[in-house]
Amino acid sequence: MDIPASIGKYQVQDVLGQGGMGIVYRAFDPAIHRPVAIKTITKSALDPADLQYALTRFRHEAQAVGRLTHPRITQIYDYGEDMDIAYIVMELVNGQSLFHHVQNQAKFGLKEIGEMIRQLLDGLGYAHELGVVHRDIKPSNILINNDGRLKLTDFGIARIDSSTLTQVGEIMGSPGYMSPEQFLGTDIDTRSDIYSVGVIAYELLAERRPFIGNNAEVMRQVLSERPANPSEFNPQISAQLDWAMQKALAKKQSDRFQNAKEFSDAFIKGIEASIRQGRAAQSLVADEPTQRIDPKLVQAARMLAGLQQVRADEVPTQPQQAAPPASALAVAPVTTGGTKKARILFVDDEERILTALRSVFRANYHVLTATNGAEAIELVKKFKPHVIVSDQRMPEMTGVELLRQVKELAPHSMRLLLTGYSDLAAIVGSVNEGEVFRFVSKPWDNQDIQNTIGEAATIALELAETASTPPIVPEKMDAAVLVIDAGQDTFNTVKRFVGGACPVHHAPNLDAAVGQLEARETALIVADIANRGDESLAAFKVLKHEHPEILVITLTEASDSELVIELINQAQIFRFINKPVNADMLRQHTQAALTRYQSFKQNPHLTHQHKVAEAQASEAAVGQGLLAKVKSLKNWF
Repeated sequence: MDIPASIGKYQVQDVLGQGGMGIVYRAFDPAIHRPVAIKTITKSALDPADLQYALTRFRHEAQAVGRLTHPRITQIYDYGEDMDIAYIVMELVNGQSLFHHVQNQAKFGLKEIGEMIRQLLDGLGYAHELGVVHRDIKPSNILINNDGRLKLTDFGIARIDSSTLTQVGEIMGSPGYMSPEQFLGTDIDTRSDIYSVGVIAYELLAERRPFIGNNAEVMRQVLSERPANPSEFNPQISAQLDWAMQKALAKKQSDRFQNAKEFSDAFIKGIEASIRQGRAAQSLVADEPTQRIDPKLVQAARMLAGLQQVRADEVPTQPQQAAPPASALAVAPVTTGGTKKARILFVDDEERILTALRSVFRANYHVLTATNGAEAIELVKKFKPHVIVSDQRMPEMTGVELLRQVKELAPHSMRLLLTGYSDLAAIVGSVNEGEVFRFVSKPWDNQDIQNTIGEAATIALELAETASTPPIVPEKMDAAVLVIDAGQDTFNTVKRFVGGACPVHHAPNLDAAVGQLEARETALIVADIANRGDESLAAFKVLKHEHPEILVITLTEASDSELVIELINQAQIFRFINKPVNADMLRQHTQAALTRYQSFKQNPHLTHQHKVAEAQASEAAVGQGLLAKVKSLKNWF
């Protein structure tokens, strides 16, 4: 090949590359002593009918990129034509294209991939802000300097918003990286570039493109199929990163990230979550001190076998969770000196909270952390933590929703909710649907939270070894339902749908209720606590300390979430129903309570877990007489 001595004022030194329409040369600008690259079109290599169109596009690239000055975009210095060629003079990049690296099977770590995509989206976002859409983003158009800096090049089919160079119906791009709208030839905007970057990111993460095959097969898949999560090919990838990739590759433009910054922020968070996930996996096999289990709590753990058997008609159907990939790391509880060490997952979107929790618990437990629900679900699927402690208020997925999904994935886990604000509906819902074992208020007391999580970990470790069997519910029970209400409406409702399955009795107040409890075995109390919150808390705390087998459903008009949390944490209330009472909900919760009571009958020792702390002297508001009566109640077990 004959190399020209010069092109315009530029001294040609070497050939950098060659294509169907022209050659790219290494050259030197003698005026300002600068190395450059010169991209040429050889006019004689084109059909005369195509020549003017190709030259128009070539000039358009110079116009589109010539006004872009950004460190992530290859800069255009000059444009020229003569009888034989048209040429663009541009910044010389000392390095190779991403395509070259991929073809040579280069391996990139998560951090490197995150940095490359961040740089690419940084430059692309700048171009988009100036109205330039690239429309042909692919690895061969991404140059990587020897020092790792990335440059986006070849805006040959870019479109400026005001340009009429391309029309609707004209297909532009490279098939493996084209968006659905590019295949369809419909209107294209910045979100098409987002899609193409998504394909490149997917290829770097999974070491394969989301859709493979010939052009026709790729087109069919792009238009009609959802790509597999990249984590199916790379188990290092977190659920948060899977989510970011699926959003970038959405079929509809409106479902994708709407700008490059949105994509960049989500992708980097997904990369960081994946890196933390990998560190967490390594920490699971580290040699750390083990948690010592209080032997008094071990036997109590078996109760949860019954506690987790919630009837199918109680809980709204949840979307089925995808099974973890076969290559995902399966981790068994680590043992040291014969004692198992519990895995605890803390979920909070504030890193300072996670740091504080790690400092408190890392000496005695395997501590996993996640900053959002998607990341937490991935950790649950892979590592099956014994205890999951989640903040309630988080972006994208609340703590209640997370624990609801965790219940499906790991039903024998112990789930705690961190609450820093009042949300009665969420609290009541989480109790009624069986997601939450305890609530921990922010800011917490370190000793209290250690005691609570210690109890939860002990129970969870025991459950991991205990086969859970559903209770056998007889057609007729001797134990009664006691309705405590000044009126008769709730009593009549319960009696109607319980029918002859068990006796139903009525008491107008707490004093009368104690008399009923003395007279007969009671499985369930349905109590209206409206306007009697503190009194009810003290009474049920006394009752559950002495008789943890008796289940309690409360009816309330209260909006005091602190009272609700106290009733759960201190009095082990089974379910809450807001007034006016929904009869169908009351029926479902009553049936669930009677089923639970029967599991206690079959395994009396399991009720110890429901036994609460003894009432303090300050809680004698219920009256010493009532306290004495409750303590003297007959044990029907």
